[in-house]
Amino acid sequence: MESVISNAESKMKKSVAALEREFNTIRTGRASAALFDKIKVEAYGQPTPLAQAATISVPEARLVVIQPWDKGLLNEIEKAIQKSELSLNPNNDGKVIRINIPPLTEERRKELVKVAKNSAEQNKVSVRNIRRDANDELKKLQKSGNVSEDDEKKGTDRVQKLTDSYIEEIGNILEVKENEIMEI
Repeated sequence: MESVISNAESKMKKSVAALEREFNTIRTGRASAALFDKIKVEAYGQPTPLAQAATISVPEARLVVIQPWDKGLLNEIEKAIQKSELSLNPNNDGKVIRINIPPLTEERRKELVKVAKNSAEQNKVSVRNIRRDANDELKKLQKSGNVSEDDEKKGTDRVQKLTDSYIEEIGNILEVKENEIMEI
């Protein structure tokens, strides 16, 4: 029974961590190296994550500087950023790429909040599915005689408490991200 509960908790933690990683890639009005986590650059015939081909730094609140380890990749990095969904305009000076992060329009901020809410809701559904699977496992254990009916009920209650806490955590993470996006 303990293994079922700890397994469910582990999966719920992973779901919350995945949401946090996804939120890092949603653009706010501030510069962040995490914005570029999903960007892949064509390097030496392979699609390579940008972070593995260049140093990404944020010297100012609205400026990102990308310095490739191989100067030959400058144009590929520039193309990858232009093709991305970030709507950013990189400036290539032959040594580094500078990207000014413009403030978001009110309309764009509202769109990004919708994207964040949708992601959070998908993660809540994922957590609820993990709860359902754990409860099914507990029922199987009880039917096979490995745990008593009382233990199965206690396990189900513990899984529900875990579910409630992770859904609340997802809500808190969403609230922080919404405030970050709507900040001017």
